[in-house]
Amino acid sequence: MSRLHIPEREALSAEQRQALDEIVAGRRGRAGGPLLVWLKSPELARRAQRLGEFARYETSFPPRLSELAILVTARFWTAQYEWYAHKKEALKGGLDPAVIDAIAARRRPEFKNDDERVVYDVATALHETHGVPDDLYRNAVNAFGEQAMVELVGLLGYYSLVSMTLNAFEVGLPEGETPELAP
Repeated sequence: MSRLHIPEREALSAEQRQALDEIVAGRRGRAGGPLLVWLKSPELARRAQRLGEFARYETSFPPRLSELAILVTARFWTAQYEWYAHKKEALKGGLDPAVIDAIAARRRPEFKNDDERVVYDVATALHETHGVPDDLYRNAVNAFGEQAMVELVGLLGYYSLVSMTLNAFEVGLPEGETPELAP
């Protein structure tokens, strides 16, 4: 982290340690990336961690689709750390490597699965035009339902917050890792 120094646990305030403990006790089991930045505001860290846990693990979407939405967001923001962390998860979740490569290159992927196309189209529309056209909205609701559509927008919003945090505070990749996304 080049813009913000996060002290060792022993040097954290009691409130920061409590927030860190809550983060580590969650499904992630660790604190990294934006979570460490958010410790500068322990209440933000607590609340964002809970939202992130839901967005990543508990929505109506399987990991393949959640991770697709996260990668589209990482690419939109050119958030290198987010891309690094979620590319592996997307592959583990079953997303086609060719889809991942196309997103990285800012090309529209060729989808074998309609559900992936719909997630990609909604994510891309929101990031690029700040809205969702009526026909795409109807397609998404028909494909996933209203609850999932709300969750998808929440997931995209949360990972935009993550991306902005990573970029604003210049959170670097782990040592030995190189950025994959061209500007």
